[in-house]
Amino acid sequence: MEGLKRHSALLACLALFYLALLFPFVRYMKNRPVVERLGSLPTVETLKFISADQKLFIGSSLVMKVIIYFGGLAELEKNRIIIPPDYAAMSRMLHAAVKLDPYNIDAYYFSQAFLTWDAHQFKVANNLLIEGMKYRTWDWSLPFYVGFNSYYFLKDYDLAAQYYRKAAELSGSELHASLAGRFMQEAGRTDHAIAYLELMLKGTINPVVKRTFQLRLTAFRAVAQIERARDAFKLQHNRLPTSVNELLATGFLSTMPIDPYGGAFFIEPDGRVNTTSRFAEKLDGKTIQEGAERKR
Repeated sequence: MEGLKRHSALLACLALFYLALLFPFVRYMKNRPVVERLGSLPTVETLKFISADQKLFIGSSLVMKVIIYFGGLAELEKNRIIIPPDYAAMSRMLHAAVKLDPYNIDAYYFSQAFLTWDAHQFKVANNLLIEGMKYRTWDWSLPFYVGFNSYYFLKDYDLAAQYYRKAAELSGSELHASLAGRFMQEAGRTDHAIAYLELMLKGTINPVVKRTFQLRLTAFRAVAQIERARDAFKLQHNRLPTSVNELLATGFLSTMPIDPYGGAFFIEPDGRVNTTSRFAEKLDGKTIQEGAERKR
C-alpha cells in the first residue's frame, strides 16, 4: 500500500512537471515567428576560444545560417508573408565569420550582396572587403567590389579608380583597366551597374543571391532601355522628355518597360530615370530600404 502511494505521488509529480513544460511550449509555438530570429552571438574572442581548431567550420556555419535565414525570408515573401530582415544580426554574424576564417569567400560575397543593396551599409561592406584583401591577396573580386561600391553608391570616383586598378593588376583584365580610367570622371551609371551585376550573377550558385541579382539586372536593363529612348528624344527635340508616357506617345519606346519590383518608372526633372519601387521589394506597403532606414 505504501509503495502504491509513493508510485501515485511520483506520477502526480511527473504530471505537474509535464504540464509546467507543456503550457510554455504551447504558448511559444503559438507565438513563434514563421522564421526564427538569428539570435545573439558570443564575442569573437569567445568564439575563437570555443572553436579551438574548428574555426573554419564554425565560420562557414555562421555564413550558412545567415544564407538560410535570408533565403527563408525570400521564400515567405513569395507567399506574401513579410518579415523585416534582421540586418544588424546578419552583419554581426558575417563579421564574426571572417574573423574566424578571413579566407571565407562566401562571407565576403554574401556581405557584398546584402550590405550594399539591401542594408545600405556601403562603408561597412567596403571595410569588410578591404580587410579581406589582407588575406586573399590574389583575389581580384574584392577590390572589384570595393571599386564598384565607391563609384556606384558613394560617388567617390578617385577611390573607385584606385580599386579598379588593383582589380586590373590582379586579374589582368582589360575591362577593369579601362573602368579604372573611366571612373576618374562621372559617367553614365546604368551600363556599369549592368556589367557589374552580370559578373556577379555568373559567379554565384546560391539561388537566393542569384534571384536578387537577376531581379536588379532586369530592372536596370529596363532603365537602360528608357535612357536610350530619352537620349534619342533629346537629340531630336533638343529637350528632355517630361515622362515615360511621352516617349511611348512619340514612338521612342514601343512598349512600357516593366519594373520587376512592381513600381512605375518615371523621369526626374534632371533627366534621370527612376522608379517608385526604388529598386526594392515591398515591405508592408513600404520598400525594404525604407524599412532598413527606420531601423537605423
